[in-house]
Amino acid sequence: MDNLIVLCGIALAPIATVGVLLVGFRWPAKYAMPIGFVIVVVAAATVWGVQPTAIAASSVQGLVLALGLLYIIFGALLLLGTLNKSGALSSIRSTFTEISPDRRIQAIIIGWLFGSFIEGASGFGTPAAVVAPLLFALGFPPIAAVMVGLVIQSTPVTFGAVGTPILVGVDGGLAGSAAVEQRVSMLGMTMPEYVAGIGLQAAIIHAIVGTLIPLFLACMLTGFFGERKRFGEGLAVWRFALFAAFAMTIPYVTVAAVLGPEFPALLGGLIGLIIVVTAARKGLFMPKETWDFPPRETWLSRWLGNVEPDPDVMGRQMHPLRAWSPYLLVAVLLVATRTIEPVQQFLSGLTIDFDNIFGTGVAQNLAPFYLPGFILIVAAVSAYVIQGMKWNQIADSWKVAGKQIAGAAVALLFAVPLVRIFINSGEVFNTSGLESMPLTLAEGAATLAGGNWMAFAPWIGALGAFVAGSNTVSNLMFSLFQYSAAENIGVTPETVVAAQAVGGAAGNMITVHNVVAASATVGLLGREGDLIRMTIFPMIYYLVFAGGVAFVMTVGFGLNLGTIMLLLLAVALALIVLRIRHTAAQPPAPTVAQPKADELK
Repeated sequence: MDNLIVLCGIALAPIATVGVLLVGFRWPAKYAMPIGFVIVVVAAATVWGVQPTAIAASSVQGLVLALGLLYIIFGALLLLGTLNKSGALSSIRSTFTEISPDRRIQAIIIGWLFGSFIEGASGFGTPAAVVAPLLFALGFPPIAAVMVGLVIQSTPVTFGAVGTPILVGVDGGLAGSAAVEQRVSMLGMTMPEYVAGIGLQAAIIHAIVGTLIPLFLACMLTGFFGERKRFGEGLAVWRFALFAAFAMTIPYVTVAAVLGPEFPALLGGLIGLIIVVTAARKGLFMPKETWDFPPRETWLSRWLGNVEPDPDVMGRQMHPLRAWSPYLLVAVLLVATRTIEPVQQFLSGLTIDFDNIFGTGVAQNLAPFYLPGFILIVAAVSAYVIQGMKWNQIADSWKVAGKQIAGAAVALLFAVPLVRIFINSGEVFNTSGLESMPLTLAEGAATLAGGNWMAFAPWIGALGAFVAGSNTVSNLMFSLFQYSAAENIGVTPETVVAAQAVGGAAGNMITVHNVVAASATVGLLGREGDLIRMTIFPMIYYLVFAGGVAFVMTVGFGLNLGTIMLLLLAVALALIVLRIRHTAAQPPAPTVAQPKADELK
């Protein structure tokens, strides 16, 4: 056990260092990630005995993956720059202002509902890269736009990219296990039915926990970015927030039960979007008072990025359909390329392959015509014709996107190789016989938790997502471990694996990959720590709640840790609501003009 504790401490060192530098010292990711990379290389080489060629191959694999991420970011930047130069952003803003000028309502509709639809179609961080620029176009401070895009990277993520985290992550993670095959046979099911059952349990946990996410969005906007910094002003939209939550989660669970894991997020988001926009236009569940950000000249410098709407085109108006056509094209192409099997197979089969890198067996490929980056670029090019752009506007949009992508490149070109070395540190590549660093951490956590493991299973999922930047990879790494841990303590393994998938989704709120990628789309770099400091609160809520629900689903209510966790969470939320309502009822303190502070208040 002592040796396990030491190994866990060493394995945790790269992650902890990055976390402390980003969140504690507010270092930009482009400085924190290289330090984390050096630490993971040293740990892999000296303690785990990973072969130098395997470290080099993992680094190359990470660079290939990073290029894929940068490709997606560039597509999002180009589309934003194109719509900025064409004047479409002004018309898009008018469209949502007609639905409601209230920023809380806009964040829920675009972030929670449209973001869930995009997640269901594409996944892999695309929603934040689409939602953040849209909110920025509406006049949100860049950091607020990114925050919304990150917080909604939770409930829909388990069923992102047409169910990939379940169909590839969980299925691939459990594949080949004799124990799993024996249980599937005992239950009289096929493996696809068994995996779909795990997906349904994950959907139920998500629907319970995710119900409060739209309200979190509203309260975080008013608390962090309001003129009076009062979270209570977000509670004023509680009726609309809960209505929007149920409009997505009820179809979401229904689809998971009837159709399986491919479409819960996609159809749940789409159905919810239609219901909620229709209701909002009729004024249903709307707050009595409209809330907006303070005047732009009073915004803190840390809220701002290096992208600004073009003043020459901000007043220009075009037909809403012309303005929205590139985003509509993105949605249509994402759905078509992910659901029409011949199209999917053709595009995903056009790959650039890196096989057996340095003779280690490590391999990676890029599918440039299947990645969302290609679709975003196609949408941007379509705007040239549809929106009647001039050659100088087109050239300017490419120049702006090219300059901005450089800011995100450094962080990702170190972050993703760090992740691949971390993951590829197992027995296949080392001379020590040790399990990989992620599995070592998971084993240490399970040893400490013992019979209460169900409550902590989501945290391992979140750890995997934070490190790997992917719910799918987290599930591939940890699904079998979670299954074995559940069997060892005699509880239903399917629920624990479902809790893993839920935790892996919640971890996307703070993963450095997503933070850097979403920030780059609005020209906001170097603020990764500030964003994680905000999004870590809804993530903690999500993991505690999911752990309590998973515990109760496996052993029932009673005098146990799961029930106690749920009661304590309910009491804590009630006290927080009472506190912020009391604060909201107080008259505002007199304001004194002060210079801007370069930090979030």
